[in-house]
Amino acid sequence: MNSLERYLGVVRGERVDFLPRLPILMQYAAEHIGAEYGSFAADHRVLVEANRRMATDFGLDQLNTMSDPYRETQGFGAQIVYMRDGVPRCPHPPLAEHKDLAALGRPNPRHSERMRDRLEAVRAYREYCGGRFSVMGWVEGPAAEAADLRGVTAFLIDLLDDEAFVGELMDRCVEVAIDFARAQVEEGAETIGIGDAIASQVSPALYERLIQPREKRLVQAIKGMGALVRLHICGDITHLLPGIAELGIHIADVDHMVDMARARRVLGGGVVLTGNLDPAGGVLFGEPAAIRRQVLRTYAEVGNPYMVNAGCEIPPGTPPANLRALCEPVPYRP
Repeated sequence: MNSLERYLGVVRGERVDFLPRLPILMQYAAEHIGAEYGSFAADHRVLVEANRRMATDFGLDQLNTMSDPYRETQGFGAQIVYMRDGVPRCPHPPLAEHKDLAALGRPNPRHSERMRDRLEAVRAYREYCGGRFSVMGWVEGPAAEAADLRGVTAFLIDLLDDEAFVGELMDRCVEVAIDFARAQVEEGAETIGIGDAIASQVSPALYERLIQPREKRLVQAIKGMGALVRLHICGDITHLLPGIAELGIHIADVDHMVDMARARRVLGGGVVLTGNLDPAGGVLFGEPAAIRRQVLRTYAEVGNPYMVNAGCEIPPGTPPANLRALCEPVPYRP
């Protein structure tokens, strides 16, 4: 059974040999091949080589395209500054000083530099793996992208005092995310991840009124393309779980501060859960034996369908033995 068969099998509720391993690796992957993080974010060839090496050296089942949140943002016209050893920055969000949506235009994923670079990563993965690995494309969720375009503080204020504007802004973000997802699916991604971390900072009422319906529209559009959907909202999403349960996603990443048994009860048995080891306290500073025990405890707690992952990105500096312990095959239990 190869990695893609294992991954799709768990999503379909089938018996597999062992649980898929889906750790989120960005700066760690870059450093693993001796590359600067700025190059990893700017050049799909570096990103692809880093993730290929991670899959080979640690036994991963998914090749991902994650690097930073500013792919679509650059397409909307923002200037992105690459940092040598850190996440790229957007020093001047396009809507920081005004609310003129006409100034944004509509990015074309095949023409925008950074969006096109991600498409090239997906294409390179497919040429490399030939259907042996899961390939995950990535888009920003409506709240995350709106916050990137407006600035986090202004976006959160807008949610409270200008719902009409922020709703129109998020609608624009969803339209572009759908275009971007479709292009990645056409290049060969069978899964699209949606990152909407800022959503964890709002109340259930705000989420369910303004953000969740737009996430749902994005999810349904991606499913309509024949792709799987993986949702990543890092942080404590306990209060958002009822709304998330209505999205229709296939896979949910669950961070370490969320009770996994509760996540299973609310999201139900039809959603694959991944997580939720503490990336710092559990993986970076943990011990291999303790990591193995935690993975087994989590699996016993939530049952199937489950895939192995930490709560969020594996921190740089994590001892290789710890990551190998996280990725050690865990036999599937019916």
